[in-house]
Amino acid sequence: MKSYVPNTANERLEMLSSIGLRSMDDLYVDVPQEMALKAPLNMPAGKSEQEVRRIFRQLAKNTCMDLPIFRGAGAYNHYIPAVVPQLTMRSEFYTSYTPYQTEMSQGMLQAIFEYQTLICDLTGLDAANASVYDGAHACSEVMVAMKLNKRKAKVLYSAGLHPDYIATMKTYARFQNIELVEVPLCAKGRTDVSKIAELGAGAAGMLAASPNFLGNIENMADIAEAVHGFGGLFGAVVNPLSLGALKRPGDYGADFALGDAQPLGMALNFGGPYLGFVSAKAANMRNLSGRIVGQTTDSEGNRVYCLTLSAREQHIRRERAASNICSNQCLCVLMSSIYMSTMGPQGMAEVAEQNIQKAHYLADALAKLPGVKLRYPQTPFFNEFVIDVEKDAEAVNAGLKQRGYMGGLPLSRLLTGDKGMLWCATEMNTREELDGVIAALKEVLA
Repeated sequence: MKSYVPNTANERLEMLSSIGLRSMDDLYVDVPQEMALKAPLNMPAGKSEQEVRRIFRQLAKNTCMDLPIFRGAGAYNHYIPAVVPQLTMRSEFYTSYTPYQTEMSQGMLQAIFEYQTLICDLTGLDAANASVYDGAHACSEVMVAMKLNKRKAKVLYSAGLHPDYIATMKTYARFQNIELVEVPLCAKGRTDVSKIAELGAGAAGMLAASPNFLGNIENMADIAEAVHGFGGLFGAVVNPLSLGALKRPGDYGADFALGDAQPLGMALNFGGPYLGFVSAKAANMRNLSGRIVGQTTDSEGNRVYCLTLSAREQHIRRERAASNICSNQCLCVLMSSIYMSTMGPQGMAEVAEQNIQKAHYLADALAKLPGVKLRYPQTPFFNEFVIDVEKDAEAVNAGLKQRGYMGGLPLSRLLTGDKGMLWCATEMNTREELDGVIAALKEVLA
């Protein structure tokens, strides 16, 4: 990255043409040739934003501690372009309130509309909402939407969902009188598709994640087919960044696509605030909770934006409401919109590829260490994977921390009795960090 010019070539030509010039060199015709630059300046090449950040972090080592992170489990350390926080810090975004007064909220409504459009493009579905808190909340709202759509109070879920998502769904189900039924995982760490038809009798639908909590990529097309086989709706829980490399939910027949948008431009922030996203086929959009912004025209034919299908996001009906959420979430919506717009399809594809390559490099290297075993060696994964170690996982992490690294998540914290570790690598992990944590783990296990 040697330079950055914000204008396109066509835009530069247009500006030059407006002042009667044909090239940038024409701007300097009055500069004597003997004073013109004959060779490039003897200066180092420009650095990327990430490289500059690393330099400053190195300079700040005497005043702060910044461990390389090899942990995800629902909250991920991803690159955030500087433009994302810079734009969202503007006061008109920080101080905006809920857009009930349409004529006074056109900017906010447009922002939500554009976000919903981007989410639809990303997931391959027809409609999307806003105002959902996080991935766990998104799962719970879709669970209720399935019940309302099918008039059946039974919903399946894969054991591969995040344990916190399952716990939240169970809380919602208790007060919605929904029977939640778990579909187990097979030996390869993926949903046992053969069990779906048997368990699905009388069910409204099913939720399954890919990548799942253990990092494994599911065969979502087979799950969708099995769910549709018993007449249910299928909700695909996805890491939005993975869609830069994996098939979109709409392309394998999902009725809903949902998840946590934290990877789309939101910092870790000690656990929040984050943003849940939900998109759906057109046939199911009336069961979406939260805001749905539409585009229309006013009495004078001007383009305007307004809340559609519902005047408010809480649905007003108290205990009989489909949902009672009332958060604006617009600031997080803006973050994800700016991120997706800045990165574009090519950027998101590159990020997804880096996640895949770095995670597989790390997994292959760790699996070669004495006392380490890759739990699912034959199962494809995105940026997370499970290893089993001979020593206590918490003790292993303590040793890694002493050596300057944040290791994988001890699964016992979320899965009772599981002694494995869930590791993660993202585009933020350099080759030096990867090799460093591999060497550090070798020392800890020695």
